[in-house]
Amino acid sequence: MFRSKKKTTDADKKAPTPDLKYLGGWLMAKMAFGGAARLRSNAEEVNKLNVFPVPDGDTGDNMRMTIESGIAALENLDTDDLAEVMRVFSHGMLLGARGNSGVILSQLFAGIAKGFEGSEGADPATLGRALEMGVQQAYSSVMTPTEGTILTVAREAVEYAVKAITPSSTIRTFFADLVKAMHESLERTPEILSVLKEAGVVDSGGAGLLYIIEGFNSVLNGEEVPDEPIRIASESAPKTAFELAASFGPDSKMEYGYCTELMIQLMNAKVDIDSFDVDALKAFLGSIGDSVVAFKTDSIVKIHVHTFTPEKVFAHCHAFGEFISVKVENMSLQHTEIEAKEEDAPAPKKYGIVAVTNGPGIEALYRELGTDEIVQGGQTQNPSTNDFIAAFRKVNAEHIFVFPNNGNILMAAQQAANIYENATVHVIPSKNIGTGYVAISSADMTNEDPDVIEEEMKAAMQTVTAGYVSPSIRDAEMNGVSITKGDTIGIIEKKIVLSDPDRGCAAYRLAVKLLEDPSKFMLTVFRGKDATEEEEAILRQCLEENCPSAEVYFIDGGQDIYPYIFVAE
Repeated sequence: MFRSKKKTTDADKKAPTPDLKYLGGWLMAKMAFGGAARLRSNAEEVNKLNVFPVPDGDTGDNMRMTIESGIAALENLDTDDLAEVMRVFSHGMLLGARGNSGVILSQLFAGIAKGFEGSEGADPATLGRALEMGVQQAYSSVMTPTEGTILTVAREAVEYAVKAITPSSTIRTFFADLVKAMHESLERTPEILSVLKEAGVVDSGGAGLLYIIEGFNSVLNGEEVPDEPIRIASESAPKTAFELAASFGPDSKMEYGYCTELMIQLMNAKVDIDSFDVDALKAFLGSIGDSVVAFKTDSIVKIHVHTFTPEKVFAHCHAFGEFISVKVENMSLQHTEIEAKEEDAPAPKKYGIVAVTNGPGIEALYRELGTDEIVQGGQTQNPSTNDFIAAFRKVNAEHIFVFPNNGNILMAAQQAANIYENATVHVIPSKNIGTGYVAISSADMTNEDPDVIEEEMKAAMQTVTAGYVSPSIRDAEMNGVSITKGDTIGIIEKKIVLSDPDRGCAAYRLAVKLLEDPSKFMLTVFRGKDATEEEEAILRQCLEENCPSAEVYFIDGGQDIYPYIFVAE
């Protein structure tokens, strides 16, 4: 959680006053934490707002992890500057964005952060303009914006709240109007988007955004936010002190000094706090080291310095206060770690491939095709923008071809490609593992022109039709198909085409439907972890007997969610 480093006063403990006219960084950070907490409590409800009655709803989880990445970035920030708080918060969200809803959310807040640039705080009018910029950036992040989604909910609510601003408006009245309009807009989404009306749900992304803004509003109304730790998965676990010590022995040379950081509580018994001279402290630190940072917030002083004599820093600083926290790191060890990583890096090459897969069999297949880095993920396990960036770093290629293999992962891959600067990243819009598999298989990676390779891959994907079978989690009537909870439904691309009480029968019927297309004569079947070998044997026999002209290949994919994935070519 964002924790203010300033001394807490009685005023800080009180709820924001009803006549609050000015939003500062401390309050914004607390509101952000409240929004994350409210969404966290309701993430599963958002997940259930799934258009298809299948257990792959993940909008709530994606938005939760996105905003929690922003919260984690605020952890050690020490400022009441609204622009800086929003810059750090939005950057954390951009890197942690997962799924299309998470990317749109991150872009919304990135636009809001731009709206606050240069503003230490904001009145209702400034707040309204920043939110308008957020909506504009969210819309521009989507190639073809669809109304009746999170975009509509954000736009309509901001339009209403901005129009309601008067000279007597406060931050609380602005957010009250925003929440009211957001509720109403969300309820209208099924009337705008027919697929929501058919499924009997409101837009899940819009619902997630509403929970976040409700959390903001609850903080403004004085509600306490539970102090729950935010744990963001890192690229790799940090090494222990013993592991690091292996690279620094009794004959090693201390070349780079110590990165020394400390936070000090100034004490009235030791120093005049009001007249404490930070510049004099900086001058002392500069005399024994470099990379000096020192600043005072109320009675707290925070220090950073690179020095060979950290003990002198402690002795000097102990004369005017007591230590709240201390951190000393051997920079020679850090330098050795960086060198080791550089030595372990693969040799640079012209082309590299990154793909998202789920299931050991599918991963093995992609590696056989020449994929350099696998990003673990899929439906309900969407990787973040930062996961893609980490994979790009490992490839060390001039051009990197990326296969998201899921429509809900595409925007995170594109966002990572826009951020990454050390290679030209080509995002191939593969929306399932079948299209990615065919695209990689058909590409001529010896061609010197990467644009030609990209076009070949995209053209190959046009020849593929994908199908899935999945258990149904509720009764429904969709696309003329009557579905009973517990049945197995068959999906071709984005349409439910059948429902059957027996999973094996559903799989067979779906395979036959795919092969009815006269242009399709080859079928690859990926068996998921929930399907059995016996079931596969029966399916294989039925297809051999009833579709003798088709070439059918079975692969033990081991994927989640879908017992069978079919790829027809």
